[in-house]
Amino acid sequence: MTRRDSWWERVVVPRIVRCGCGSEHIMELRREVVPLASGSVFELGCGGGLNQSFYDTGKVTAFSGIDPSSTLLDFARQEAAKKGWQADIREGVGEEIPFAAASFDTVVCTYTLCSVNDPARVLAEVKRVLKPGGQLLFLEHGRSPDPGIARWQERIDPLWSRLFGNCHLSRPVGTSIGGAGLSVEPMGEQYMDGPRFVSWMEWGRAIRRD
Repeated sequence: MTRRDSWWERVVVPRIVRCGCGSEHIMELRREVVPLASGSVFELGCGGGLNQSFYDTGKVTAFSGIDPSSTLLDFARQEAAKKGWQADIREGVGEEIPFAAASFDTVVCTYTLCSVNDPARVLAEVKRVLKPGGQLLFLEHGRSPDPGIARWQERIDPLWSRLFGNCHLSRPVGTSIGGAGLSVEPMGEQYMDGPRFVSWMEWGRAIRRD
C-alpha cells in the first residue's frame, strides 16, 4: 500500500462511506430493519454509528460491535455515547469475530458484506456467534438480478473496489446468506435512486435454525 493509498483509506474513504451510507433513502431502510434487533446484539461493521439511533433500547439487553476502521469507530463510539448506553465496540474484522460461539440473539449487518475480504468466511463467523434460533438482520447493496447490469457491475468492480474501501458491486446478497446455512426471510428488494449498477438493495432477516 502506498502512502497515498493509506491516506485515502484512512481519511477519505470513511467520510465517503458515512456520507453515502447516510443518504435519506438508505436511512429510511435502516429505520425499517434495525429496530427489529432484540436481546444481545452484535453489529458487524458498526463503524460510522449510523444505526445507533434506530436501536430500541427497550428490546436490546446488550450491544457489541466491530469495524476495521479506527476512524469510523470514533464515529460509532460518539453515537453510542449520545444514545447513553454501554457498548462494547472493538476494532476487528468479520473473518475473525472476537466473540464466543452462540453469544448473540441478533446480528445486524448493513452495507458491510460488500467490503469484507472473504464473504463466505464472514457469514460462517456470523452463524457461529449467533445462538440457535438467533437472527441476522441484513441490509445490503449487491449484484443486480438483471444480467446486463450485473455484467457492468463485474466490469466496474476492480476500479470501484480500489477507490471505495474494497466495496464490491457484483456480490450476491440473499443467495450468499442462504448458502451459509441461514434461513433467509426477505423483507424487500429494489433499485434505489441512482445508477442501477450501484443501487440494487436487498434487506431482510435470516435465522440460524440449527
